[in-house]
Amino acid sequence: MMAGTADTMTADVKRGRQHFVPVPILGALMLVPFFALMIGRSLAAEPAVEIPPPALDLPTSGAGPQSVVLAGGCFWGVQAVFQHTKGVTQAVSGYAGGSKETAHYEMVGTGRTGHAESEQITFDPKEITLGKILQIYFSVAHNPTELNYQGPDHGTQYRSAIFYANDDQKRIASAYIAQLDKAHVFGEPIVTKLEPLTGFYPAEDYHQDFAILHPAYPYIVFNDAPKVENLKRLFPDYYRDTPVTVMAAAKPGQ
Repeated sequence: MMAGTADTMTADVKRGRQHFVPVPILGALMLVPFFALMIGRSLAAEPAVEIPPPALDLPTSGAGPQSVVLAGGCFWGVQAVFQHTKGVTQAVSGYAGGSKETAHYEMVGTGRTGHAESEQITFDPKEITLGKILQIYFSVAHNPTELNYQGPDHGTQYRSAIFYANDDQKRIASAYIAQLDKAHVFGEPIVTKLEPLTGFYPAEDYHQDFAILHPAYPYIVFNDAPKVENLKRLFPDYYRDTPVTVMAAAKPGQ
């Protein structure tokens, strides 16, 4: 996407995301049946995987807000999933794994910065544990068996990675990956990398709350809306219909 308004975005075939272009109303109406068909295919082609909760987890506690940085392909969908997750107080799209100087969309898109599109998830440990967040991450937010790609998006910037901020996060994530691999819950080995968090850099404003602001955008319809539906289906106790948004967090009291 270009760093501007969403109304003038152009096609970006390399990234696999067909970005905003002005579409005549008649043409859009003609595409409705096609989109409906594709929605059905997307829901059928990208099922979530039911997995057990982690055997090792931190207990719920009265500690203050905590955060973890997760990468799982395009951050639009990962953000949407956790914005609908109870106990999450904020989910911010951004970049991790590289330097501050290269934390810009167009540069990250080259795949040469070390960055991955990531999500900084802040949560209330009284309501949800790190282990439950990881269970949702592995089950519905992305496919952890795809190496350096997710669905239509290819490159190291779309890798599956957990950027741990402390020893507890590393220990719990490592143990959970080993548990899931041992149980063979996925058809292939998990390729999620554990990387130390050296910095998280929020993405451009036009990326934040993207799935919420543009629910009819084809990429969201095909790839990300099904993830939110899978969250609702597999984790009903942790699903909330009204998402927490970056925009709302930036305007306290509104």
